[in-house]
Amino acid sequence: MTDISKSALVQRVQDMIGAEGYTHNDRLPPERRLCEMLGVNRNQLRSALAELEAQGRIWRHIGRGTFVGARPVLNLQDVSYLCDQVKPAQVVTVRQTIEPELARLAAINGHPSDHERMQHCADRCRQAADWRGYEAWDNNLHHAIARASGNKLFIYYFDTLNVVRRSIVWGQSRNTTKPVETYSSFSQHDRIVAAIVDRDGDRAARYMREHLESVYTRILPETAG
Repeated sequence: MTDISKSALVQRVQDMIGAEGYTHNDRLPPERRLCEMLGVNRNQLRSALAELEAQGRIWRHIGRGTFVGARPVLNLQDVSYLCDQVKPAQVVTVRQTIEPELARLAAINGHPSDHERMQHCADRCRQAADWRGYEAWDNNLHHAIARASGNKLFIYYFDTLNVVRRSIVWGQSRNTTKPVETYSSFSQHDRIVAAIVDRDGDRAARYMREHLESVYTRILPETAG
């Protein structure tokens, strides 16, 4: 087994989650499989998972497994109903309403550890080997911004929106195996994160709104403007 510090193993687990394309509320492999993948023993793994759970990066349920993200407080029956009823354009409208405000609050309430997490996610978006990896880290970035807002009710609505959004088939065509180096979302992410780090809430909200408008102009041109 590998002789590795807990902090290094915590980072390795986070990197594995992103590299494998896991996103919020996805279930991770069983502990035995994770130990094999990471080359560590069960005690080392459990120590790292406990630290990640304390940070709100994962949650664990006895008998069900380990899941990505903070422990949900969602009424899953309501979410399932919404997934069946909501149209893509409605998701866009709600996202453009909620996420700029979350970015503004993140600029006001975020901690240096939140800033580091956002920058890490933005960097990993650039380094993604394929679109699935990019989308996982993009999702992680937006979730990190929401978490940094410090507003539990807003985070609840964001998590609900995120589950519904991921249930929708957007039908976006891909002409490349991964984002090109000049992919517009990279620089947009950088501007959002920089504004949050600078604690400029108005600028963070504006950049988030512009980012979402850019994304959905590509995916759903009819929602533009």
